[in-house]
Amino acid sequence: MRRPLRTRCQTKLRQTIRRQTIRRQGVRVAKEPGHERLGPRQRDEAWRRLGAEQFDLIVIGGGVVGAGTALDAATRGLRVALVEARDFASGTSSRSSKMFHGGLRYLEQLEFGLVAEALHERELAMSRLAPHLVKPLQFLFPLQHRLWERPYIAAGIMLYDRMGGAKSVPAQKHLTRAGALRMAPGLKRSALVGGIRYYDTVVDDARHTMTVARTAAHYGTVVRTSTQVAGFLHEADRVSGVRVRDSETGEATDVRGHAVVNATGVWTDEIQSLSGERGRFRVRASKGVHIVVPRDRIVSESAIILRTETSVLFIIPWGRHWIIGTTDTDWNLDLAHPAATHADIDYLLHHVNKALVTPLTPDDIEGVYAGLRPLLAGESDETSKLSREHAVARVAPGLVAIAGGKYTTYRVMGADAVDEAAEDIPGRVAESVTDKVPLLGADGYFALVNQAQHVADRYGVHPYRVRHLLDRYGSLIHDVLSLAEGRSELLGPIDAAPNYLQVEVVYAADSEGALHVEDVLARRTRISIEYAHRGVDCARQTAGLMAGVLGWDQATIDREVENYCARVEAEVRSQEQPDDASADGLRAAAPEARAEILEPVE
Repeated sequence: MRRPLRTRCQTKLRQTIRRQTIRRQGVRVAKEPGHERLGPRQRDEAWRRLGAEQFDLIVIGGGVVGAGTALDAATRGLRVALVEARDFASGTSSRSSKMFHGGLRYLEQLEFGLVAEALHERELAMSRLAPHLVKPLQFLFPLQHRLWERPYIAAGIMLYDRMGGAKSVPAQKHLTRAGALRMAPGLKRSALVGGIRYYDTVVDDARHTMTVARTAAHYGTVVRTSTQVAGFLHEADRVSGVRVRDSETGEATDVRGHAVVNATGVWTDEIQSLSGERGRFRVRASKGVHIVVPRDRIVSESAIILRTETSVLFIIPWGRHWIIGTTDTDWNLDLAHPAATHADIDYLLHHVNKALVTPLTPDDIEGVYAGLRPLLAGESDETSKLSREHAVARVAPGLVAIAGGKYTTYRVMGADAVDEAAEDIPGRVAESVTDKVPLLGADGYFALVNQAQHVADRYGVHPYRVRHLLDRYGSLIHDVLSLAEGRSELLGPIDAAPNYLQVEVVYAADSEGALHVEDVLARRTRISIEYAHRGVDCARQTAGLMAGVLGWDQATIDREVENYCARVEAEVRSQEQPDDASADGLRAAAPEARAEILEPVE
C-alpha cells in the first residue's frame, strides 16, 4: 500500500534538503564523473584541500584496510582524507597469495567466526561488490591417507561451503585417485590416494586495493599517495589531525580532522609511537614468500592445496603462470622491503616438488615476492599460531588504531574502525552501507562480458584483449581505451611484456595515481613478477609512456629507469643470500623512488 501523498512529499522534501545540506558541507553522495580520477591535476587539488579543509576522518594507510575505511566513511556521508606514504598496496596488500578466501585451514584452528565472516565477504565480492576482480577458482585437495582423511577433510569443506552459502561456487566433489590425476596430471601418483574438488577465489590484490581507494575518491574522499605522516596535531588532550609531507616535493602541511584512523598494517606500532600515545595492542610481522613459474611447468586444470608439516602450500593459476606459496616466518628487519632468501625459495621448491612428477628448479622461477602479514602479537613464538582476527581500539581521544585480520575481511574492518571513530565525530554517524556499494568497474561488467565482440570492433582490438581488460578494469574499459583515440599505437602491446597494452601504462598515470615506474610495473600491472626480466626490459618504454602524462624530462626518465633497475638487481641478489639479515642488507641498499622522512617535520 502506497503512503499518502502528503507523507511522500514530506519525505521527498527532507531528502532534497539533506542532499543540499550535504553538498554545502562539501561531501559528494552521488556518483559524479571524474572524481575517481587520480591524475596530476587531481593530485595538486588534493594537496590544496588537505591543507585547507576540516575533515571528519583522516585515514593513514593506503592498503586495503585503509582504503576500505575511507570508502566506508565516505559512503556514510563523512568528509574524509586518505593519505599513503608510498603507493596504494605498496606493502602487504600487493603481496598476498592472491586469494579472496575464507581460510579453509583456519577451521582446524577453530577460528569459526573468522572463517564465516570471510566467506560472507567472499560471496559479496563475487556477486555484487567486485565481480570483475574477484573470480571463482577450482581447487584440488589431494588426499594422502586412506580411511580417516577423506571424511575429516570432507566435513571441513562441507562446513566451509555451508558457512559461505556456496551460492556463487559449486559444492565439493569427491574424486578417486584416477579422477584426481585426470584433473592434475602433474601430480605424482604416489602423492595422493584420492582427492576432493572445491572452490575458492582468486584476485589481483594490488588492483583491488587501488580500486577500493578510487571508489572512495569517487564518493568524495580526498585521496593522496606519496604523502607521509610526519607527526600528529593535538588540541588539549586529543588528537586533532596530522602533519604530512609530500614525498615528491618535500612540502609539508597540516591536515585537521575530528578523528584519525591508523590503518598502517605492519607500521601500526611505528605510527602509534609517532603519535605519542600508548597503544592497546602490538603488531608482529610474519614474512610470506611466493615464487612464480610458467604455467606449462605444472600440468593441472585446477589450483592445488598441499598440506605441509606446519601449514599448507597453495599452487594458484595466474594467467600464464603459477603462484606457489607461502612461507610463514618471523620478520624484524626493514618493513618496507621484506627480502626473500635462498632458504625461503628452497623451502617452497622442496615442498612442492614432493608432489610433482616433473620437479621445479630455480631456473624455472620467473618471479619472487615477499610480503609481511600484520599479526596481532600473542604468547606463541610461532607466527602461524598468532591470531588472524583483527583488533580495533580508541587509543586516545581522536585516534583509533586497527590491525590484524585478513585481506578478505577488509570491508568489515573498515566499518569497525569508523564505528570506533564515530565517538569523536560531531553529529550522528550513519550505519555502514558498503555491503551495497559496488566498486568502480562492477556496474555493467556482466553485460560488457557478453558484448566483448562489440567492444573489440569499436576499438579495433582482439576480443581476447577485451576480456583481459574487463577482468582488470570492468566497465571502466571505455575510459582506458578512449585514451588511445587518435593514438592507435597505444593499442599495441608493451614490447617486452606483450600481455599488457601500452594504453594501460598511460591510464595508470592519468587516472590510477601511478607516480613512478615501480608503481606501474609492480602494482598497476604485475610485470615485475610475471616476466623473467622482472620488468627491466620494459622499464624505459614504460617511463616514456608515463612521461607524457606526468611531464617528465629526459633526466627524470633516466632516473626512473635507473632506480627501477637497481631495485630489481637488489631483489635478485638478496634472493641468493642464505639468511634474512644478509638479504635485507642488500635489498635495503637499493635507491628509493620516493623520499623517506628520517626526522619529524617541524
